[in-house]
Order: sequence, then structure tokens, then C-alpha cells
Amino acid sequence: MTNLLLTIDAGMVDWARAQFALTAIYHWLFVPLTLGLAVIMGIIETKYYLTKDVFWRDAAKFWQKLFGVNFAMGVATGIILEFEFGTNWSNYSWFVGDIFGAPLAIEGIVAFFMESTFVAVMYFGWKKVSPGFHLASTWLTGLGATISAWWILVANAWMQYPVGCEFNPDTMRNEMVSFFDVALSPFAVSKFCHTVTSAWIIGAVFCVAVCSWYLLKKRETRLATESMKIGVTVGLVASVLAAATGHKSGMDVAEVQPMKLAAMEALYNGGTGQGLTAVALVSPFSQPDYANDEGAPYKLEMPYALSVMGTNDPNGYVPGINDLLNGYTTPDGKRVPSADEKIAMGKKAIAALAAYRAAKKSGDEAKAATELATLQKNMKYFGYGYIRDKSELVPYIPVNFWAFRIMVGMGCLFLLFFGVMFLLSYEIPLLSVLTRRLLAAFGIIPETEADVTRLTGLPAWHYWLAILLVPLAYIASESGWLVAEFGRQPWTIQDMLPTWAAVSDLHSSSVMITFILFLVLFTTMLAVEINIMLKQIKKGPEYESDKQLNSK
Repeated sequence: MTNLLLTIDAGMVDWARAQFALTAIYHWLFVPLTLGLAVIMGIIETKYYLTKDVFWRDAAKFWQKLFGVNFAMGVATGIILEFEFGTNWSNYSWFVGDIFGAPLAIEGIVAFFMESTFVAVMYFGWKKVSPGFHLASTWLTGLGATISAWWILVANAWMQYPVGCEFNPDTMRNEMVSFFDVALSPFAVSKFCHTVTSAWIIGAVFCVAVCSWYLLKKRETRLATESMKIGVTVGLVASVLAAATGHKSGMDVAEVQPMKLAAMEALYNGGTGQGLTAVALVSPFSQPDYANDEGAPYKLEMPYALSVMGTNDPNGYVPGINDLLNGYTTPDGKRVPSADEKIAMGKKAIAALAAYRAAKKSGDEAKAATELATLQKNMKYFGYGYIRDKSELVPYIPVNFWAFRIMVGMGCLFLLFFGVMFLLSYEIPLLSVLTRRLLAAFGIIPETEADVTRLTGLPAWHYWLAILLVPLAYIASESGWLVAEFGRQPWTIQDMLPTWAAVSDLHSSSVMITFILFLVLFTTMLAVEINIMLKQIKKGPEYESDKQLNSK
């Protein structure tokens, strides 16, 4: 692998990362809406099944149309994303393909075929199957999409926290030793729960925005008010769950990716009882001087909150960037090596691997056994042997710091928004009246609306605010992925394989050309989807009950 690194075009790493980021960002524009709308259309069809009111069937068909347009676009971008592992990241695929390929294969064979099968029944089976079977198909379509997300996130979580594997020096590959450790990794469970609940938020925001547009235009009033009730309920529950699962994800990051947490917080020197920064003067355009800086200037923080987020203890110890680079001792006496020590151990592991293979080739079993023991002793830090300078171990702080605050800030905004809209949507005695009177006192709703629940009577800016939250929801979601992936740098696989050791031996110009092609293609696909969605929303639902009435 060392010789291969010398032949790789330096620009190839940047273009390969850029192309993968481009594909992933566009793909993630479609996936969360698919997961979120699956829940909403499932609830709406369930109401039809329970009430037999044809209005709910017509409403379910309307939301399923929007789901279908988005679902198709997500499939197209997802397939390209998986192919890029073989084209641009062949060293990665060779090194860990036995492990990483397993969840992707299961996703394609089980989850994708499951959702593809039942989505056909959902769209074309209204008059061909029983209402119960059709309802099951609708929920199974959403479940298939969610299971698909599970296996994709298992694969991604393994890159963040590699478990259930051993390195085989004879094949030069990491091999799976425990499928269940990979599939049920605590990191994977936390990532899945947080990602899916955040996707439900996007689906709920989209639903409320569509309903707000109808109320703004004073049309499809029943569809808008009834669907909005479901949307705000899903959004409120999802916002609470996203906050809870986000806390668990923060604890996981603090345990297995402490440098990511330090970069998210711009924390240079850690300690016990650390506060969480609300805002600070961190430049978004340059990497701070972590070696000399004592911390972010002009910082406003919440006392003890970072220790609570990272350790669930207000007095818990959280290491900073300098601690992680220079080495430190935890309060319980555990010694954590410095970056220089890890790099030295990594180089020992690489040298021992080369010596082991040479000894095996020459038939010197005693020498091979000695070198294998040295390799196994230092294998934990194998990836550090490819690190050229310890400064490379620090992720780009501005992106992590600000993306994390955008994600959390937007999450708090959505929690407040859905909470208020929930109280405005449902007639909850006393609590609802008091809330509306309080909103009226601050001028948020008219005085005439203080004692009644009428979504149709809200000022126009309420509806515009709901519509404007759609891009903010996507910004929050993409910010979460920026933290997850930028915070992992310089690793493709945490502590095991640096990014520049994972790429294919290609010339950067070939990747640059496909990057431009994908940029044009994906942008066109996004424009087409938005155009189709807007046309469907403008057209509105088709009421089967009206058709029956006119035919008579």
C-alpha cells in the first residue's frame, strides 16, 4: 500500500471526495422526505381503513403521489453513490470490502426489493386487493425504505466505529469475525435512530408547508387542516425523539471519536465540567491555530452542558484538541497516548507487516511469528502510520463548529414550531386556550382568534413561515451529515485507513469530468422533481367521491 500511495495523483483525493460529497448531498435531498412522507401517508390511510371515509382515501392517494416522485429520484442517486465505492475508492473496497459490502448487499437484496414490490401494490392495487392488504402494503413500503436506511447507516457507522473485524496479514484485508457486532453496533443504532427521526421532521415540515399553501390560497381546506394535524403531531414527536437520540449520539462520539467532538466545540483544552458553547467568534474561513490557542474568543456557553452531552455527567471529563494531540490521563488514571506515540506505533505496525510477509515468503516461520506479534500489538494504531504530520488529525474546525450549531439551532426551532402548531391544531381544554391567549398577547395570532381553534384564520405570515421552514429543514439535515463526515477526517475508516490511502489509482481529470457530468445531471433531476412536485401540489388531490357524484 505504501508504494501505491506514491503513484496516486494528489488531486485525485480532492476530486474523489468532492464527487462523493456531491452525490451524497443530492441523494440526501430525497431520502429524508421519502422516510418522512412514508409515516404521514401510512397514518392517513390507516384513518381511511378505520373510518371508511373516502376523504381519507383521496388524501392518502394525494400524499402517495408526492411520495412516489421523490422515491424515484432517491433510487436513481443512491445507485450511483454505491458504484462510486468501486470506481473512486477501490483501495477502500479492497481493504474492507468483506465487511462493508455485507450491509450494502443486504440492503439491495432485501430492503430495496421489499419496498419496490410493495410500492407497486400501493399505487396500482387500490381496486385489486383488500383494504387491509393495501394498508399493509403502504406501511411495508415505508418500512422497506426504513430498513434500507438501516443497512446503509450500519455501513456508515462501521466506518465511524469499526468493530467485528480482524486484519488478515496474509490477504492484506480486514475480515468480518462477527456479523452481529457490525449490524448491531451501538454507534449504528444511535445513528439510525437520530437520522430517521430527523427525516420524519423533514417529512412533517413538508406536509405542514403544503397544507399552509392550501390554507393561504383558501382551497382544499379539509385536506389541509386534517393533514396538518397529522403533520404537526409527527413533527412534534420526531423533534423530541431527535433531541433524545442526538444526546445518545453525542455520547457515542465522545467515546469513540473524541477529536470530532472537540472540533464540533472548538475545544482546545478540555477538562471536567465543560460548558457547551452557544456562540463564539470562530472564523468560518480558516483553521484556528489549535497549538497555541486557548479557546474560541468571545464565547457564550451553557455551563456543564458539554460534559452532560458527552458523558451524561455534569462533571464528566471531555478532552480537547491539545489533550488529544499531546496525550492525557483521564480522571480514573487511564493513560491516552499522544498523536506522536500513535504515529510511531502505526509505523511499527506497517514495518512489522512488511517484515512478516517477507518472512512468510522466505519460509522463516520463527521470524514471521515474531513480526506477527509486533503487528498485533500495534495494530490498533495501524492507520496512524500513514499520517504525515499530527496536524492532519484535526478536522476542519469551522465546518464542524458552525454546522453543529445550525443543526441544533434548527432542531430547537422545529421543536418550538411544532409545539405551537400542535396547540393551534387541536382543541385541548385550558392549555390550548391559555396558549392562544398568550400568542394573541404577543401579536402572533389575532385577538379574535384567542378563544377559538381555526387554522384557516391565521395571518398569512404564519403560512409563509411554515413554507420557509422547508429549506431550513434541509439545511439542518445536511449540516448533520457535514458534522458526521467532516468530523471523521482524515479517516475513511476511523483510526484504520486515512482518506488518501483509500482512493483508486486514477488520474484526477477522469473524476473531474464525471463530477461535472453528475453535477449537471443531479441538478437537472432536482429541478425536474421540484417542478413535478409543484405541479402536483397546484393540481391538488383528485376526489373520487366527486367523480362518483358527477357520474350520477
